[in-house]
Amino acid sequence: MEEKRILLTISYDGTAYCGWQFQSNGPSIQEEVEKALEKALGKFTRITGASRTDAGVHALGQRAHFDTCSNIPADKYPFVLNRFLPEDIRVLEGMVVPSDFHARFQAAGKLYTYRIHNARQPSAIYRNLTAHVPVPLDEKKMHAAGQAIIGTHDFTAFAAAGGQAKTTVRTMHYLNVTRQGEEITLQVHGNGFLYNMVRIIAGALIGVGQGKLPEDCLQRALETRNRLDLGITAPASGLELTRVEYDFEM
Repeated sequence: MEEKRILLTISYDGTAYCGWQFQSNGPSIQEEVEKALEKALGKFTRITGASRTDAGVHALGQRAHFDTCSNIPADKYPFVLNRFLPEDIRVLEGMVVPSDFHARFQAAGKLYTYRIHNARQPSAIYRNLTAHVPVPLDEKKMHAAGQAIIGTHDFTAFAAAGGQAKTTVRTMHYLNVTRQGEEITLQVHGNGFLYNMVRIIAGALIGVGQGKLPEDCLQRALETRNRLDLGITAPASGLELTRVEYDFEM
C-alpha cells in the first residue's frame, strides 16, 4: 500500500494530562493517541500536533498528522481510534492531506477560548473547564482593553520563559469578551501564539476587569515589551484550543 498522510481533529479534556506533548513526568495526549494508533495499525506511529497545549489545557479542535500505509479509510479513524482512547480524548475527524503537509507549520490561524466562572463560589460542575474569579469583573472594560493587541505586533511581553519560537511577531485578527450570566468568555483569533500567550492575555484582562491593572496595560506592554506590565498568568483550566485552520479550509 502507498503511504498516506492523515490529518486528525482531536478533542480532549486536558485535566488529567501533562499537556499535548510526550513527557516523562506524566501521561500526555500525544502518548494516548499514539498508543491507540499502535493498537489500530499494529505498529508504533509518531503523530505531530498543531499546538503543544500545556498541562490542564483543553481542546475542541486540536489537529495532528501521521503517516501510514494502512488501508483504513481516513474518515473511519474516529471510529477506530476512539475504541482504544480514554473517554476524555476523542478523535472527531480524519482526512487525507498532501504528503508534504505539516499540522503545525502550515497552520494559518488558531482560535482560543478562555472561560471564567465569575461568581462568589466556585462551580462543582465546571471547575475543570473554567477559571474561578470570585470578585466582580467588568467584561466591557476587559473587551475594550483587549482591542490593543489587534493587528501585527511584537508580543515579547506576552510570552512565558521557555518558549522556542523563532520570532515573537504575531498577527491577531480579533478578540472578544462576552458575558452570559456568571460565565465570561474570551475568544482570541490569530495566525499563531507564543508560549502561554493566551493565558497571559487572559490574566491581564482579568486584572483590568478587577480594576487591579490599568485599562491600557496591554498597549503599554506592546510598547515596553515588559512582561511585568501584564500581571499574573491565568490558570490553565479555563483555556481551550477551539480551532486550528489551514489555507485549504479558509
